[in-house]
Amino acid sequence: MTATTTTTPARGTGDPVLETVGVTKTFGGVHALRGVDFQLAPGEIHALVGENGAGKSTLIKVLTGVYTPDAGEVRYAGETRHFRGPSDAQDVGISTIYQEVNLVPLLSVARNIFLGREPRNRFGLIDVRSMNQQARELMRELTIDLDVTKELGRLGLGAQQMVALARAMSVESRVVIMDEPTSSLEAKEVTTLFTVARRLRDRGVGLVFVSHRLDELWELCDRVTILRDGRWVHTGSLAEMSRLELVSSMLGRDVEEVASEGATEFGESHRRGEEPAMVVSGIEVRNRLHGIDLTVRPGEVVGLAGLLGSGRSETVKAIYGAMHTDGGEVTVSGKKVRPNSVRGALRAGIALLSEDRKAEGIIPDLSVRDNIALAVLPRMSRGGVVSESKIDALVETFMRRLQIKASSPQQKVRELSGGNQQKVLIARWLCTEPTVFLLDEPTRGIDVGAKSEVQALIDELAQQGLAVVLISSEMDELVEGADRIVVLHDGSARSELDSSNLSSSELLRALAGDRAGDDTTDSATDSATDSATDSATPSEGEAS
Repeated sequence: MTATTTTTPARGTGDPVLETVGVTKTFGGVHALRGVDFQLAPGEIHALVGENGAGKSTLIKVLTGVYTPDAGEVRYAGETRHFRGPSDAQDVGISTIYQEVNLVPLLSVARNIFLGREPRNRFGLIDVRSMNQQARELMRELTIDLDVTKELGRLGLGAQQMVALARAMSVESRVVIMDEPTSSLEAKEVTTLFTVARRLRDRGVGLVFVSHRLDELWELCDRVTILRDGRWVHTGSLAEMSRLELVSSMLGRDVEEVASEGATEFGESHRRGEEPAMVVSGIEVRNRLHGIDLTVRPGEVVGLAGLLGSGRSETVKAIYGAMHTDGGEVTVSGKKVRPNSVRGALRAGIALLSEDRKAEGIIPDLSVRDNIALAVLPRMSRGGVVSESKIDALVETFMRRLQIKASSPQQKVRELSGGNQQKVLIARWLCTEPTVFLLDEPTRGIDVGAKSEVQALIDELAQQGLAVVLISSEMDELVEGADRIVVLHDGSARSELDSSNLSSSELLRALAGDRAGDDTTDSATDSATDSATDSATPSEGEAS
């Protein structure tokens, strides 16, 4: 989406209808927000962006009374407010529309719109006829064609989002917060949602819009606030900001700094085979992935890059059979993998190291030995009897090979450091002797020393001929560790970097979806973008 200047008066310049001043929020000593200032003006659509861990969700929950700030204050219409819960915020005119609609599926559309405010007759009973008529008038105003007597749960997600928006209008909200409302909508539904959002804006309502889709920001929003690591980074007009500048601010990389990074030579090339270890063709997941193609050769590390919501984790989960696909196929060593089957993927030689090792990886109360052995227990048994000696030998081999620091194989895995827990998971999957290893954020949440060890291990595995797909939010990790990088945008593979153009500056431009003349709005922005282009070198050389 091209950002262009506008001759209409700048929006977001009036007195704020909703704001935070120096808001701080901590959880168990971890700062989710650090002194964040935010201002929403009447009659503007204000984008709130940032990568994972940036603090967007926490800020929304502070604004809507779900969380009480530890420091700072929330102001509504110029007055300091102490919301005791979401109902307090709703009562003064703050409505929230979430990605997952929080209405009652068993009730009708009309009942959901007027839930808790149903019109009553003289006997104190719900006046169904009046309620349905008011709901129809509201839907007509929004140009939404829905049967208001129909059960909400029978409607599609897009229609349910429209009902949530209609409810926000029915209570005459002065603020509407939209948290990833388009992530599961079809294109036609997104168009309708945007039309309604603009109508609300023109009526003087202030809207906060959270989305990971960059195109939507420039299409809909007037201003943007960027958060990073719980801190405020920038607030300003989107029309005066390029994609490159936005992504740089989100990731914490200065445009000129990245553009001026000197070229460094690659280390020893991985021993890549000629025939593909894995070929992914046309993988489709409704509203998430769109025709993903990917080829990985033995001994090759292929990086998957993209901003939050680009489809990186969904891609590896779909390959592994852990996410239902609607089309496409995966082949390993020339043989088709059974679709939508984790067991089929394992048998074909695919292993997945999940992004969240605590929720989807380690079993904390089991020993190091048992955590490593989980994936190979069927292979280590005969007639239902497990060979303990074979397991002990295998575990000892991998603990030594990966240099897992534990007092003994019997130590509880929860007692290990984050880096050693990650090594235990890597050992688990290496025991299966995979052909392809899918690694989703393998160094997230571990210290610098452990990170270097894991990175060296990945490089060693590739040198030994393992095909690796590497996901990382850290640009440097991808640039330094991958042979090629495939860049995803909104569930599609949009570009690829190889040895001819693999550098931090080129990756930053690809993440921003930067194309010549596509996203600059004035001479200052043109200069910054041109600087990044001119200084990029064909060589090698973060989160929400």
